[in-house]
Amino acid sequence: MHRLDLKIRLHCGADIAIGPGKADLLDAIRQTGSISAAARSLGMSYRRAWLLVETMNRCFQEPLVTTLAGGRHGGGTQLTEMGVRVLQRYRELCAQALAAVQDGLDDLGTLLADPTAATR
Repeated sequence: MHRLDLKIRLHCGADIAIGPGKADLLDAIRQTGSISAAARSLGMSYRRAWLLVETMNRCFQEPLVTTLAGGRHGGGTQLTEMGVRVLQRYRELCAQALAAVQDGLDDLGTLLADPTAATR
């Protein structure tokens, strides 16, 4: 069995505006409504998640993530319309890229050794 991992990263100057890890973070924020909960679910520190969010917000024309002030019902974090749009388009682009190379992957995969034999 074989599989191909494509890692598409969009650069903005020296920064990575979005890549697989940042897309996963956006998904987790959308699901949890919290940067800290999203970070925990991905096994990263809150500080690391916050720095990634800051980079994404800086790299796009509009912020992808917004925080809601605390109060009686507590605060939270959510994706903006731009965040939803960027995440959706990034996931579509990754799927298109994988589909584009599938024939070549299948052909190359036939040349791979048996994984159990390769580990000996």
